[in-house]
Amino acid sequence: MKTHVKALVVGGGVVGTSIAYHLARAGWDDVMLLERDELTSGSTWHAAGLLPYFNMSFATTHIHDYSIKFYKTLEEETGLNAGFSVVGNLRMAQSKARMDEYMLYASTAETCGVPYEWMTPAQVKDRWPLVRTDDLEGAIFHPTDGYINPADVTMAMAKGARQRGVVIERRWQVDGYRWAGSEWIVTCTKMVERGGNLVPSEEQIEITAEHVVTATGNHAQRTARLLGIKIPAIPVEHQFIVTEPDPALVEYRKTHGEHPVLRDADAKWYVREERGGWILGPYEEGAPARFEYGVPDSFRADLFPLDLERIEEEYLSMIHRIPSSETVGLKDDFNGPICYTPDGNPLIGPAPGLRNMWLAEGFSFGITAAGGAGKYLADLMVEGEAEIDMASLDPKRFGSWMTTEYAARKNEEAYDHVYVLHHPDEERPAARPLRTSPAYDRQKAAGAQFGHVNGWERPNYFAPLEFSDHDARSFRRGGWWQYAVKEAKAMREGVGMIDASAFTKHVVKGAGATAFLDWFTCNKLPRVGRINLTYALTSHGTVRTEYTIVREAEDIYHLISAGAWTSYDSDYLRKAVEDKEAEFGRIEVQNTTTQTGVFALAGPRSRDLLKKLVNDADPEAFFMNKNFPWLSAKPIELKMCPVMAIRVAYTGELGWELHHPVEMQNYLYDLLMAAGEEFGLKLVGARAQNWLRQEKSYRAFGTELGRDATPQEAGLDRFIDLEKDFYGKDAMLKTGIRSQCVTLLIEGPEDADPWGREVLYAGDVRVGRLTSGGYSVAFGKSIGMGYVKPEHAEVGNKLKVKMFDQLWDAEIVEDSPYDPSNATIRQNG
Repeated sequence: MKTHVKALVVGGGVVGTSIAYHLARAGWDDVMLLERDELTSGSTWHAAGLLPYFNMSFATTHIHDYSIKFYKTLEEETGLNAGFSVVGNLRMAQSKARMDEYMLYASTAETCGVPYEWMTPAQVKDRWPLVRTDDLEGAIFHPTDGYINPADVTMAMAKGARQRGVVIERRWQVDGYRWAGSEWIVTCTKMVERGGNLVPSEEQIEITAEHVVTATGNHAQRTARLLGIKIPAIPVEHQFIVTEPDPALVEYRKTHGEHPVLRDADAKWYVREERGGWILGPYEEGAPARFEYGVPDSFRADLFPLDLERIEEEYLSMIHRIPSSETVGLKDDFNGPICYTPDGNPLIGPAPGLRNMWLAEGFSFGITAAGGAGKYLADLMVEGEAEIDMASLDPKRFGSWMTTEYAARKNEEAYDHVYVLHHPDEERPAARPLRTSPAYDRQKAAGAQFGHVNGWERPNYFAPLEFSDHDARSFRRGGWWQYAVKEAKAMREGVGMIDASAFTKHVVKGAGATAFLDWFTCNKLPRVGRINLTYALTSHGTVRTEYTIVREAEDIYHLISAGAWTSYDSDYLRKAVEDKEAEFGRIEVQNTTTQTGVFALAGPRSRDLLKKLVNDADPEAFFMNKNFPWLSAKPIELKMCPVMAIRVAYTGELGWELHHPVEMQNYLYDLLMAAGEEFGLKLVGARAQNWLRQEKSYRAFGTELGRDATPQEAGLDRFIDLEKDFYGKDAMLKTGIRSQCVTLLIEGPEDADPWGREVLYAGDVRVGRLTSGGYSVAFGKSIGMGYVKPEHAEVGNKLKVKMFDQLWDAEIVEDSPYDPSNATIRQNG
């Protein structure tokens, strides 16, 4: 058995075998896969094998698309039939809201080139007469997907991996990981059968690996303990049943082909044919999380006791939809563990705090995702980046604040939300509130409706106390829209305040800090007392992180970045410091996110409000341009609260960010609210802020900015100093301009705005996609930002955006269509 490899993959399910295969295909010729039992003995063996395209995520849609196309090539390469039944996928809708969801999804699917067809209830009934359609609104049909045999596709990839030189060893359990400075020492124990159980033997070996990938499925909590990290991947029970043959189906199949996979999302189930009968897979409420602390040694390819009462409602709804199934008996049933994460998406990428340790955990739709996960993770490992932005799947999107209890409850919620309407303005309630700023109760009393970002409660908008956010959700303009409009107008016309305490905040200081940050970011560093917007790049020259840098002293810098990405940014920053400290000198990094609160005060009256509170001999002159210019920072006192005030506003108005000791937040909140009454101060939430920043064409990380576009493609040339050397510069210049970020004003439907997931057309040619969308109070119409091919990016170009299966006029406008000269931001006192 080999004891030294370039890459060791731990876990022999469908995900692990795909990763091993793709690493070998990408050119690594020294790859080994270890499986503690037999290949497919985890959740793979009892998976239903469905391959649904449906996903609202751009990255995940690409992953699913790759899998579905890749699986069709395996037989030609390996000689093994992967058992792919391309029967299509019919997703039915019982309501107009569900059809709205499908139309938003379809526009997203088009950005990735995924084929689909619309069907009326009559068309569904004509084609599949066993399906009841009298209470349907319609359906979307994917003709190119279907279902696959999980064991067969796993074995086909395993054979393909072996053909490419991968060594696959079974019955070896990993019992320890030790980083030796440049490689991992992995302790492994031979597993043996004893009394029907799989138990450790006394035989142990150590394998040295330059890279390790964990794809341990239901064993993710054990993996987390061995690595000393947190992995919020915990299984949830999933039941499905198999019926006896349905005589009506058997008769139908004598003259017809197989039914597509049927999905009645409003009934919360999928159904497909199985040997003349039906498989019903429900996603019911109340399914419990299991193995929170690890899988028992006695649990192998086993199942849980059934709880058929829990799925009674879904079973009856199958009979309603397929009446012929009412008299058919049950043939088989399964209740097995399927791993989930708090947001339902897998964890794919570098492990937090560790070098050359890669996670591929938490795959609730593992068969669908496995092919693409293997391909894009291999790209990350071999090439340094993938062709799609993988940040939304990065394991570090969940911080160290995450606990077992949080993960278990959120994973249960993710399971029972599989078929819940996925409104873009959806906020899920489990495990909340958890992380709250001190002013949370005050904001709640003021009508705040909160969103959930990296565990933080952040006001989305403010409404009357009796208002129901749940009932206000929509794929069009929800009931909250009117309140966000008022907030946006208040900030444009008067003064508004946003709680931005969730911002990620780091202090970087020390003798090597200046040289390090000059190399680490692409813009000039600010002078002492000034700020700059800048970007840390990837090895491919794309955007890894956006920073506002405040220079407090010659060797002290405050780095402010997006609140949703604290652990993601912190991990990257600390590893970069470790790599360069010997070259640049001592560098200290402090994560001050939870120590400092932030209120963003902005609007034409913001200066007037602050003058009333500042401790200074001449308050009238204190905030004037000559004393406090735009893009500067200074320590100030607002009555008894010390504040680092930064003259910048993400909304594009005259404004200041007020960074304050978090323990003084309530004092400062009360102070500002009392003084603000005179000026009509209005509390403003994240949704209005998102609209306002689009009017200024301010790019946002995770939408316009990411690891699939360079800052030049994002149109950020003014924030790039090409006179200096910085990490990723050469790759950025070599990449050139593949697509360009643009702002569009949109003549959309009267009752809806884009969400930032829609496809863009020039005539009948697909030319790009939106990454952000919303409503512009300045222009009284929809607004969006996105990427288009360079030949279509000229200001004044007329495009079309697809919303609700219709094409709507859109025009590319100059950047910062609201106040392009920044006159309001720079206005003097």
